[in-house]
Amino acid sequence: MQAFAAVLDPSAPAFSPPANDATPSDDPQALDAYSRAVVDVADRVGPAVVSIGRISSRGPAGAGSGVVFTSDGYILTNAHVVIGAAQLDLGFTDGSTARAQIVGVDPTTDLAVVRATGSTPRHAELGVSSSLRVGQLVVAIGNPLGFSSTVSAGVVSALGRTMRARGGRAMEGIIQSDVALNPGNSGGPLVDSRSRVVGINTAIILGAQGISFSVPIDTAKWVVGELMTRGRVQRGWLGIAGQNRPVPREVARALGLAHASGVEVTGFDERGPAGKSALRVGDVVVGLDDRAVANVDDIHRVLQKWPEARSATLRVVRGKILVDVEVTPAPSPD
Repeated sequence: MQAFAAVLDPSAPAFSPPANDATPSDDPQALDAYSRAVVDVADRVGPAVVSIGRISSRGPAGAGSGVVFTSDGYILTNAHVVIGAAQLDLGFTDGSTARAQIVGVDPTTDLAVVRATGSTPRHAELGVSSSLRVGQLVVAIGNPLGFSSTVSAGVVSALGRTMRARGGRAMEGIIQSDVALNPGNSGGPLVDSRSRVVGINTAIILGAQGISFSVPIDTAKWVVGELMTRGRVQRGWLGIAGQNRPVPREVARALGLAHASGVEVTGFDERGPAGKSALRVGDVVVGLDDRAVANVDDIHRVLQKWPEARSATLRVVRGKILVDVEVTPAPSPD
């Protein structure tokens, strides 16, 4: 009635909303806290993010992103960003440029380390991905579609996802977020609100919105150590061709197997150690060094960090009996 009173009586008090009816502009504190977190990440980590131009023998072959993680110019990026490059050109947010040399590549985790030939403006701090929580704020910095130094923010949507690498091996522990990523973001950092790198952006699902994936930095730290020490990641290798196969339930029950499935040996790589062992085509691998094997991924998982020159015991179902076969995994071939 106050609004009508003001029209009829100019001396009546003007209408105003109740004091507790605040609009977003009246209470900017929450938005400012969010904005401050993202701005701080961009200010602190942005100078350590680089654009990576890949030039092949036939000319420009694509671009991606990377993040400097040491004071002497080592850069973490995706393997698919640098594989096949005859030359790598780096661009920094301050306008400076440099060339880079490949230190090592690991297609299985889609990670690579390169080193700038000149000085770098800043390096980022690597965090811990195992402490991430679903719903946590994360920020991606990269060069999507060629637009350098682009910042996008979102939340961790899920943890522990599994994806397939180009070679078919499972990439585990993948971080899913709703951060906007586009071609060119590959290799750039996923950063938490404390400006620590917690992942390396690796993939998007074309046609999907709000679904992006990053390799966890805990995985990247181990890969970086291998690449900087050896130039490659050394995994154990048996040299068998196999396929997942169910084991008849009555056989599994009679033999006391943890799983009614295993990996059937279908062939051997002549370079591999398994072909020189007592393993036979048709054997079904159900165990590897006291670890149950239900599928091919289980074998890869056990061999992921296999120490050199240590033998392994393969437990196989041969017909209706269990047989133990000794074999010494070799370093995986390039």
